[in-house]
Amino acid sequence: MTIQPVRLFGDPILRARAAEVTEFDRELRQLVTDLTDTMHDDGGVGMASPQIGVGLRVFVYDTEDAAGHLVNPTYTVVGDEEQVGAEGCLSIPGLRYDTRRALRVHACGFDLTGAPVEFTAEGLLARCVQHETDHLDGVLFIDRLDPADRKEAMRTIRESDWFNAGVTVRSSRALGAGNAGPFGRGR
Repeated sequence: MTIQPVRLFGDPILRARAAEVTEFDRELRQLVTDLTDTMHDDGGVGMASPQIGVGLRVFVYDTEDAAGHLVNPTYTVVGDEEQVGAEGCLSIPGLRYDTRRALRVHACGFDLTGAPVEFTAEGLLARCVQHETDHLDGVLFIDRLDPADRKEAMRTIRESDWFNAGVTVRSSRALGAGNAGPFGRGR
């Protein structure tokens, strides 16, 4: 296992746009392994490379419907239907809010070898694609909340022990089981 420390809210890399991957090499394969191991260790269903301090456009996912990774991902919304559901983030421990997302998306990107990948996702997998792609653009799920919920979320973050201590990187599970992985998964 290659579990990496997770960057927390306040770390500047979480607000920066990640760079396109141009080399499909051993380092990229290791990055995907690190992301996957760290995501599984924390009980998440998705993780983007900035969350482990790497500013490249890569994310991994593991939902009940599918597991994999996307390099240089993009997506388009399919249809007008939306979903509202609990969302959290491994980079903002303990916070969960109902977040509005498109119900379906068509995702495109590449695999580890540079071969094109595309699929249509619905429900949790669609939510994951949107959440993780946001990470690659420097957007956090709290940015998608309505103003009242965002204000409450920011207050909760400011009152948290980890934020008050100035912690912007944590070892895996260092903050305990209350870190509530993205979108729940019942943990």
